[in-house]
This record gives sequence, C-alpha cells and structure tokens, in this order.
Amino acid sequence: MAKAKTTIKKITQNAWECTKIFKTGEIEKRIVKDPIDIWSIGNTGVRNPWRIPGGYKVYVESNQVGKIRTAQEQKLFKEKLLLAGEIGGDPKKDADASITRKYRLMFNKYGFAYPEVLKKDGFSQKEIGKIDDITPAGWAFYHANTIQAQQECFLRGLVVQMEPLGERETYSPLRWVLKIMFDLFERTGDYKINYIEFAVCVQTSSPKYELETVVNKILEIRGRRKKYINKKKFDRDLIHNAWKHYFKEEKNFHEYADMNLRYLSASGILKRSGRGITVMPEYKSLAYELTKNVISDATLKERYKLLCQGAPLPTDNTEIAKKVLEDLINELEMYNIKYEIPDITLDNSKNINIVRSNLKQNIDHYKEEKYAQNQRECWYEIYEYMKLLISNNGKSKELGEDYIINVPKAEAAAYLEWILWRAFLAIDHIVNKPYDARGFNVDQDYLPIGTAPGGKPDMIFEFDDYVIVVEVTLSTNSRQEAMEGEPVRRHVADLVQKYKKPVYGLFVANKIDSNTAETFRMGVWYTTQDERLELHIVPLTLTQFSEYFKFIFTENFAEPQKIVDLMCNCENYRKICEGPEWKKCINEVVQIMTKR
Repeated sequence: MAKAKTTIKKITQNAWECTKIFKTGEIEKRIVKDPIDIWSIGNTGVRNPWRIPGGYKVYVESNQVGKIRTAQEQKLFKEKLLLAGEIGGDPKKDADASITRKYRLMFNKYGFAYPEVLKKDGFSQKEIGKIDDITPAGWAFYHANTIQAQQECFLRGLVVQMEPLGERETYSPLRWVLKIMFDLFERTGDYKINYIEFAVCVQTSSPKYELETVVNKILEIRGRRKKYINKKKFDRDLIHNAWKHYFKEEKNFHEYADMNLRYLSASGILKRSGRGITVMPEYKSLAYELTKNVISDATLKERYKLLCQGAPLPTDNTEIAKKVLEDLINELEMYNIKYEIPDITLDNSKNINIVRSNLKQNIDHYKEEKYAQNQRECWYEIYEYMKLLISNNGKSKELGEDYIINVPKAEAAAYLEWILWRAFLAIDHIVNKPYDARGFNVDQDYLPIGTAPGGKPDMIFEFDDYVIVVEVTLSTNSRQEAMEGEPVRRHVADLVQKYKKPVYGLFVANKIDSNTAETFRMGVWYTTQDERLELHIVPLTLTQFSEYFKFIFTENFAEPQKIVDLMCNCENYRKICEGPEWKKCINEVVQIMTKR
C-alpha cells in the first residue's frame, strides 16, 4: 500500500481519532481508545545489533568522527560502509544515505558516541562531550575483541534508564523485562517469555503498569493459547486487537518484537528460547541484581554521562561478582565440565571477572559441541534454510507450531556461511572442533554474527582421511571470479601444504559464473618457490548442494565420504571440457547421483 501521513486528534478523555491520508487521496479513519506504545532499544534500520561493531570500527578508523550529520557527510560515510562490506544492496537505493543516520543513532543510543544536546535539555554540549565524538564507552567497544566483551558493552548501555516514564522518571526496558521474567519464575518456575507474549504484553508495557497486571496478562494469554487449535489465527487476532489501541502500523508489533529480542540477546545475559527469550543460567544472579533499579529519577545530563562513560554493572562489585562466578562454576559442575581456577587472588571484582570470562569459554565450547552433535537431527531445517537462501526474498518458512525460520535479507551472506557449517556438522565425523571449523562468529544462540573475515577460509572441516575447505559467496556475476578466484585457490593451496592428507575445496554460490568455474577447473597454484600445486576445487550451486544434501539424508547414508564422492565425480570432467561445459557436467553428475 502507498505511504500515508498519519494525524492524531484527541476527541475524549481516553479516545483519539487516528487518520491516515494516502498519496492516492484515500483517507482511513479509526478510533483508538486507551492507547499503548511500543518501546524500542534498537533501530529498524539496524535490526541486527551485530552490525554495529563493524560499522563502528569503520567510523572510528575514518576521517569522519564527528562529521556524519550533513547530507554530504552521510553519503561519504555510506560509501565507507559499502567499501568495508558492512552494508550491501543496490548503491543507487537509499540516495539520501539514511543508513548513516541510523548507524549514528545507534552509536549515540548506546553511548559509543556523544549524543546531541538540545536547547530544551537545560545543559550544554560541552558538559558531556563533543557531539558524535568517541566516548570512553565507545573506545571500550572498539577495543572489545571478543563477542563476550562486546556483549558487556551492549549490556552497559542497556542498563541505563533512558526510556521516558513520566515527567521526571525514566526506566530501562532491559531491567523491566528482567523484572517480568523473575516474577514469571516465581509463579511458574520458568523465566521464559514466549514471542507472542513479548510482542503483545511486554514491549507494550512499562513500570507505569502494575507488574502483577502484566504477568497476569501473559499467563492468561498463555493459558488460552494452549487450548487454541489454530495458533496462527490466535496470534494474528491477538496482534490485531492490540493494534486497536496503537496509533501506528500493525506490522510494528512483529518488526519491533523481532528487533527488540535481538538487542536484548546482545546483552549476553539473555538468550533466545524458541522464538521467545529466557535468562542465561550462568547469569541469573547478575540478572536478578539488575531488577533492583528499573526506574531512575536522575537528570538527562547525569544519565548521558553514565551512558558515555560505560555504566557500572553489579559485577563491578566484588561480592556480586563472586555470586556470578559461583553461578558459572555451578553450571560447569552440572555439566561435568573440567575447569581450573587461575592462580590469582579473588579479592577484587576485576580478577574475579577475568576468571569468570576464562571459565565462560569452557561452557561455551561444551554447549557448542552439544549443539554440533544435535545437527544431524536438524537436517531438514538446514535444508529449508538453504531453500530460503536460494530465493533470498526475506520471507519466513513455518516448519511446525511456533517453529518458524527466516533469513533476514541484510544477513543472507552470514546465513549462507552458517548454514553450510551446520550442514557439515549434520553430516558429522569432523575431527576438529565445531568452533575451530568456522571462520565466523556466532552468538549464544549459535546464530551468525557477520561473515568470516578475509585472509582465511570460511570453513575448514577436517576428517580422518581428508580435509574439506568450504567457501561461499552471494556474488553471482562476473565479479565473482575477481573476488573469489584467487582467495579460494590460495586458501586451499595453503592447506594442501599444511596437511599430509588430501584437501578438497568446495565452492558454493546461488549461481556459478563461467569464469569462476574455469578458474577452479584449471585448479593450479604456484608457491613462492614456484612449486606447482594441483588443486581440487569444485563449484556447486546452492540448489545442487541442497538437493544432494537432502538426498543423502532421506536415503540414510549421510556421511562425509558421500560429499567427497560427489566432488570426485565432478572432477572427472575437468580435463575434458572448459568452464561452461564443466558446469553442465557438474549438474548432470548431481542429477545422476540424486536419482533413487
């Protein structure tokens, strides 16, 4: 539908007339009673918080610090983001470079760059810092070189009470969500908030509502939904009825819920549970401490200073840091994970938190290994993700009740690497650890955080008798060969020299350009000593790989040797044809090998 201008007019004490005027001249009116609002801890232009670290790195290392507000400055910074690969899409779109403004808003919102002080704020810009300059919190974020360290930076921003509550008071949505979770735990024994409950009850509420009222509503919805056969219709009706009390678009309930849940998870103390969210067990003491100061009456200047310095956390206190460390140790012992406490004194929060950070990696590795072991049972979901990546239209796929998968278009490149990693975990029998096999980062829910950096393979899977190097790209045109031809061959060549067993290269893209196919068909690399290496690299479309992947699982012979067999059969045609013909031969091989 065409864009519309919305006007709101109060008509009674608790009712407003909401009028939408479309460019076509069409007018749509409705009455909104007892209005609600949806809070936001992110930005719909930067839906994924894990796009912020890369964008912020570009900002800090540019010559534009403090210079991204004019139209020209915004365009220049957008070009830098494009050049760094932090954003994609058609460069001709977003002509006014609004993406720059959206990044800046997030830098300001989390205290990584000094926010603008307005005249009405009652204090000067000088009192907090130069507008859009790098803050102490920003420098900490820039130097955070692990996911855990970056999560702490997000957490310090989220705990500051920046959301307006009344004339003088403000609150932190994160703290409010935690307050709801702990009340739910008291009543049900579970912290979890389901997606629809979050969309309708949580993100539309604040401490101005009675906590008991909000939790009662969640439990009432939960009880009714459990009895409802058509849960999709139940959810749809629930959203529609909530929208009757909301001035803006109905789709915002879903869009904001998805975004808010992502940003809450970026704190590191919460994780996704199905489509909903719950508390990380090792952080329940920290989470509980954060429920104690949901509301603040501090001035805006005080809160800006707190935000930009990096707000204190309960774990900065020695006693609370010890409690959180105890939670972590209990978690290690519950899973029978071996651990060692470093030989340092635990008489201050700094040392305690260093120990906790080191031990946390033990739990993370253990849980990722368990996740890897479970992938064989998830093969069909993996296949459906591949199909979503093939169409790459941003649509979702429902695989069951409350079981919906989707690939955000802006994150398709990261999801392509991630799903190939999961595919090989499902095929199983890898010798190296799952976290060593991937070149990209994942969050606590094992969702991808960006793509693998340049200079090394996307994925390396070592097996007893051979190694498979997997490289992927979303590029489909003639630039594909220029971007991937040399790096992929170099990566495979490096590993050929490293391992004393065969090394195979698998290149996957939605479409294989003939120039790329020809480069890999020739399969030659010369070392610095001019030694000629014969490389074995096979290019497959994602469609070809996905259909073969599905075939070996449905026929119950999914094992790595089947992938090697496919690649070897494709390689048989290398010497007898050129690039375009080799692509046709590869397709014929896949078709023959997937016939039952």
